[in-house]
Amino acid sequence: MSSAASIQKGTQKQLQKTMKKSKGISWEAFQREYLTREDGYKYEWLDGKVEKTKRTMDYSQIYILKNLISLFNKLKNEGKVNGFLIPEVDTFFSSHHRRPDIAFFTGEQIAEAKEGNAPVPRFVIGVISKNDKLNQVNKKMEDYRNAKVPVVWHILPDFKEVHVYHGTKMRIHKGKEIISADPVLPDFKISVEAIFA
Repeated sequence: MSSAASIQKGTQKQLQKTMKKSKGISWEAFQREYLTREDGYKYEWLDGKVEKTKRTMDYSQIYILKNLISLFNKLKNEGKVNGFLIPEVDTFFSSHHRRPDIAFFTGEQIAEAKEGNAPVPRFVIGVISKNDKLNQVNKKMEDYRNAKVPVVWHILPDFKEVHVYHGTKMRIHKGKEIISADPVLPDFKISVEAIFA
């Protein structure tokens, strides 16, 4: 095959990909094509469009998840929380499918999900890494706000800080400052430095 024919074939393939993207993809097709991929990326479905991002949490950040789950399990054993912290669960915000790094659902919400209802998490935690783009993070926050998620934490390992959102208000916490998931989980309190211990 000549180099001109090769270039033309490559251009046609790129055009087909672009056309497929502009048409959109159904939720059913998205489930078949993207939800089972194990390629180091996270795929989310937004009004028929596929958003592909690098997985935020990698093996070097497992300790963050361990610290948060340990605190949660301690509170659960003490009877202070009712529900579950679930990593990367398929979640719907209007016509957007998201996979938050960690999401909290009450026991009642999980029972509703069993009946086919798609619950909105009460509390979301995102681990923000160098792979995350500001516009994508802000789009997700817009989805969370529109769905009225009461509390969102953005954990920034590179800066050893946590941004805590309550609606449109955000506060940056560092070091020994204590953060909580109040009003959703008032007993879920931890110092920022303990998240990174």
